[in-house]
Amino acid sequence: MSTAATRTAGPDHLWTVDEHLEDILATVRPLDPIELQLLDAQGCVLVEDIMVPVSLPPFDNSSMDGYAVRVTDVAGASEEYPAVLTVIGDVAAGQAEALHVGPGETARIMTGAPLPPGAEAVVPVEWTDGGLGEGPVAGMRARSQSPEGAEGHVHVYRSAEARAHVRAQGSDVKAGDRALTAGTVLGPPQIALLAAIGRGTVRVRPRPRVVVMSTGSELVQPDEQLGSGQIYDSNSFALTAAARDAGAIAYRVGAVADDAETLRSTIEDQLVRADLMVTTGGVSVGAYDVVKEALSSVGDEDEEGAGIDFRKLAMQPGKPQGFGSIGPDHTPLLALPGNPVSSYVSFELFVRPAIRTLMGLDDVHRPRTRATLTADKALTSPKGRRQFLRGTYADGAVTPVGGAGSHLVAALALADALIVVPEEVESVEPGTEVDVVLLG
Repeated sequence: MSTAATRTAGPDHLWTVDEHLEDILATVRPLDPIELQLLDAQGCVLVEDIMVPVSLPPFDNSSMDGYAVRVTDVAGASEEYPAVLTVIGDVAAGQAEALHVGPGETARIMTGAPLPPGAEAVVPVEWTDGGLGEGPVAGMRARSQSPEGAEGHVHVYRSAEARAHVRAQGSDVKAGDRALTAGTVLGPPQIALLAAIGRGTVRVRPRPRVVVMSTGSELVQPDEQLGSGQIYDSNSFALTAAARDAGAIAYRVGAVADDAETLRSTIEDQLVRADLMVTTGGVSVGAYDVVKEALSSVGDEDEEGAGIDFRKLAMQPGKPQGFGSIGPDHTPLLALPGNPVSSYVSFELFVRPAIRTLMGLDDVHRPRTRATLTADKALTSPKGRRQFLRGTYADGAVTPVGGAGSHLVAALALADALIVVPEEVESVEPGTEVDVVLLG
């Protein structure tokens, strides 16, 4: 967390979505790089170019189970007039001692095994009698079950061109090539490449640790019995899952009751494992909006301008928002509204970019596109507010799902996009092109 100049305004000022996001991204900084074991680095961002120390493959090797041959020895071979070669032994993957294939000779060779000196190509075992003298075979038998295949003679029924069924040294990557560039997110294929070139550790920016906490005395955990006036806590589950989807290591804290001191102490306890804290609920103007009460006076004594700033944004849903830093390490904290749709939309617009910034990614936003609105009637939107409506997107068209209510969780579950209605627009007719944020 670094200090950023914060805008000041009166309590009734409406901040734009862009202003709020700019303040967040101007304050959050990428995490410091660390050296991690390969599997621990999955999902992390490289901070250095990775050069190839050894070519892949490191030697010429066979792409088939078959026989290593000289081209001249199998020229013109056919089922009627097969080439008959002397089998001098086996070449297996990982075998240290190399055989030498001379004129009229061949060696059984397994997939991945090094091409022995003297050999120029590999004929698949299916092109031979496998050393059994009974016509073409379907495959290679194990040496223990077919000792005659590793010695004696083999009939080859087809010719082979030079380098046939041979993987050339360096045909994947060559020593000195750049394997991966700084900024790459390490997924399974990238980790496979690092392991293949002998890298056991790598320098990356770690995945940020995000603590998600919901507030409200009315919240009950799933599988518990609901009492009068109570609802299940869905926000903390949704936002924890969203943080993991964004690339973070996310920890969910059970709902905290509407008590400012309890909330403050819970947040302080969680700071030890947080690179970013996210709260949901308690940021509006109600008598029991304890996040505001608990954090409005909290600041970092040694950092001027730090603390939590609560704002009203010109957006729907998600008007009340809070952002700042807390604790001795100036851990960033984003306080989101409590309505389920409001909190999720706020996460996508503000928290996800913050997580991706902590990771060190260049592109921190969800992809956007233009789409044609398909709807039964015009969409309405409050003047002066940027509205985000749930929708489904396919083939250049977007269709609204559910209404504008910020409590409609079922509609949110069906959506894979957000329809963006600008501040100056109060009605959008079917057939109009609109901006769309793609969620999946």
